Amino acid sequence: MSFQSPLYFWLFIPLLIAFMIVFFLQRKREAALQLGSVAALKALPKTWRTRWKGFPLFLKFMALGFLIVALARPQKSDTQVRKNVEGIDIMIVLDVSDSMLIEDMKPLNRMEAAKQVIKDFVQKRVSDRIGVIVFAGESFTLVPLTLDYQLLVDRISEITTAQQARIKDGTALGVAMANGAGRLRDSTAKSRVMIFLTDGENNSGTIDPLTGLEIAKGYGIKVYSIGLGKDGPTRIPVFQRDVFGNKVKSYQPFESTVNEDLLGKMASETGGKFFRATREDGLARVFQEIDQLEKTKIDVNKFTRYTELYKNYLLWALICYVFAWLLQITLFRRGP
Repeated sequence: MSFQSPLYFWLFIPLLIAFMIVFFLQRKREAALQLGSVAALKALPKTWRTRWKGFPLFLKFMALGFLIVALARPQKSDTQVRKNVEGIDIMIVLDVSDSMLIEDMKPLNRMEAAKQVIKDFVQKRVSDRIGVIVFAGESFTLVPLTLDYQLLVDRISEITTAQQARIKDGTALGVAMANGAGRLRDSTAKSRVMIFLTDGENNSGTIDPLTGLEIAKGYGIKVYSIGLGKDGPTRIPVFQRDVFGNKVKSYQPFESTVNEDLLGKMASETGGKFFRATREDGLARVFQEIDQLEKTKIDVNKFTRYTELYKNYLLWALICYVFAWLLQITLFRRGP
C-alpha cells in the first residue's frame, strides 16, 4: 500500500498534542460539588462507567486519526508487465574437417577453441532459437533450431572431427550453406541468421558455394562468416594405432588456406559481416560482436492500476464518531 498525499500525516502531531491536553485537563478538572472530606467516597468501589468514562473521547480521537489517513489517500497498486519478445533464429554452421585439429589456438586446437566460444555464445542468448550444423566433406544437422540451450551445450561438447566421426573429410562449403539455409527456410522469425565457421576453402560437395549463397539470399538469411586459423604452412596432427593398439599422435605438413574472398562475399551479399580470427581471443571477440549486432528485441510495457482505499478509512472514522456519540447520550450520559 502507498499514499498519494503523505504530508497529511503531519496532522498526527497536533492531534497527539490535543489528546494529551484534553486528557490532562480532565484529570485536573475541578469538581462542581465541594465536599469537606472525600475519604468516604474513595472507599466506594468504582463502577465500570467510571473506569470507561474516557472511552467515547478516545473514539473521537480515533475517528480523527482515520480521517487523517483518509486524507493521505491510501492506494493499492497492481502492476502488470507485458513483454513482447522478438526472437532471432540462429543456425551455427561449423567446419569439422580434420584441419580443425591444427594446434594454433588455445585451449588445444581450432576445434576446441570454436566449441568453447560457441557454448559461451549460446548461454548468453535470450529467447532465441539456435541450431547447429557440422560439415566436412558432407553436412548434417547436429541440433535443429531449439530453445533448449542445455541440450545445445551438451551436443556441442560432443562434436568431433571428420576422422573421429568417420565421415567423409574435406570442406563442402556449398553443401553446408545450403543445409543451413534449408533449416532456416521455414523460420517465422523476423531475423534469420547463419554463423558460418571454417578454416579452409571449398574442395568437396555436390553444391557450389555460390549456389548455396543464392539459396541463403533467396530466403533472406543474414550470414556472418568467420575464417579460422592462420594461412600458410603448418602441421596437422594425425592419430594412428601402434602394434600394441595404443593411439599415437604424429604430425604431417599441411598448407592452411582460408578463402577470404568467398567468405567476404557470403557476408556482404546477405547483409552480414566477415571476420578473420587467427587466435582464440580474436574468435571470442568475433562472437561478442555478433552478440551485440544481433540483439533480441524485447519491448516491455508496464501497466499500473491504483485502487483508492480512503473510503474504508472514512467509513471507520464515521463508525468511531457515531459510536462515541451514541455512548455519550446513553451509557455515559451525564446529568445536568
